[in-house]
Amino acid sequence: MPSAAETNPRTDWDAWHSDYADAGSALSARLAIVQQQIRTALATVPGRCSVLSACAGDGRDILGVLAELGNDASRIQVTLLETDPRNLERAARFCQQAGLSGVRLRDHDAGLASSYADAAPADLVLMCGVFGNVSDADVRRLIEFLPRLCRPGATLIWTRSRRSPDLTPRIRGWLADSGFTERSFTAPPDVLFSVGAHRFDGQVPDQAAQLLDERLFSFLN
Repeated sequence: MPSAAETNPRTDWDAWHSDYADAGSALSARLAIVQQQIRTALATVPGRCSVLSACAGDGRDILGVLAELGNDASRIQVTLLETDPRNLERAARFCQQAGLSGVRLRDHDAGLASSYADAAPADLVLMCGVFGNVSDADVRRLIEFLPRLCRPGATLIWTRSRRSPDLTPRIRGWLADSGFTERSFTAPPDVLFSVGAHRFDGQVPDQAAQLLDERLFSFLN
């Protein structure tokens, strides 16, 4: 999803997906990079693999990759957190058509820690379209929370616009402080989006008290 500066206060998150229809759009270019990072991450996990996607939209990033995998997709359990019923319906329709049985669609607010209770820790965490739609303080709060969502060695994939003032240098620093090792940071020169991929190498928090009913972030739009 786009940065708050690029949207109006009442973004229609269903209509927002229409830019994907243009193969030459920045959104389609971002999707291609995210999906390549997803392929790389899934290939590093032998056997059973769990994926968690926050503010997932219609899930086309992870679902598109799963549809490529054929029988191998059966080893991957995916949880999508999304609140727009139109996006959830489109994701459900895609899963049915592609024969994807390991996908759980959850109508949950990803801004609440409790929404992750049955989905964490995961081997792959997707925070695509999140950091650009919340306050800087919420970005930092969420990053400090992310270790609670990750298994040791998990991959985190995130996106953020580099529109001025560019927060991505601080995001990368906050991730390092929270135990994430940067594997790649893609920032094409002709567009404003960026895609980061990090491995969680930090200390796993105490699982007993990890997911309280606290608010992590709220969308600005």
